[in-house]
Amino acid sequence: ANYGSGSIASYKIGADGKLSEAVSSLQFTGYGPIKGRQEGPHAHSNLITADNKFVISCDLGTDRLHIFELDDAAGSLVEHNPAYVRAIPGGGPRHGTFSPNDKFLYVCNEMGNSVTAYQWDRWRGLLTEIQTISTLPAGFKGESATAEIRVHPQNGRLYVSNRGHDSIAIF
Repeated sequence: ANYGSGSIASYKIGADGKLSEAVSSLQFTGYGPIKGRQEGPHAHSNLITADNKFVISCDLGTDRLHIFELDDAAGSLVEHNPAYVRAIPGGGPRHGTFSPNDKFLYVCNEMGNSVTAYQWDRWRGLLTEIQTISTLPAGFKGESATAEIRVHPQNGRLYVSNRGHDSIAIF
């Protein structure tokens, strides 16, 4: 994921551990409603599904979760149909993590100080929004932004860090 250019690329790893030239290089387009932060695409992170069939790319600049089919052998990415799911307008999806059972994707929205839960249909490569909830306590008035999100593999708890509020929300 290339934040500045709003693009993503894939590479093969050689037997010697070196990366190939880019196998796939894809440029995102569009913008979001927050001027100064969403004037164009900002690919922030990529997630590979547990079965290595799909890649989900969080685009903070366009409030989209792009979905790609992954050809594991070739290392190439092909735009899925549908090509993306819209996230919360102005939320700025930053990072995501799958639930231990691979049925849900949780995405932290950097600018929205929230986390969105999506149902993941791994057979069809579809994301369906379920819920968005704040990562900040009620009444908080300061500046804050989410940064990282993780699910504990054994207890299933979801952890989201808040920069500014300097806390970790636990769900």
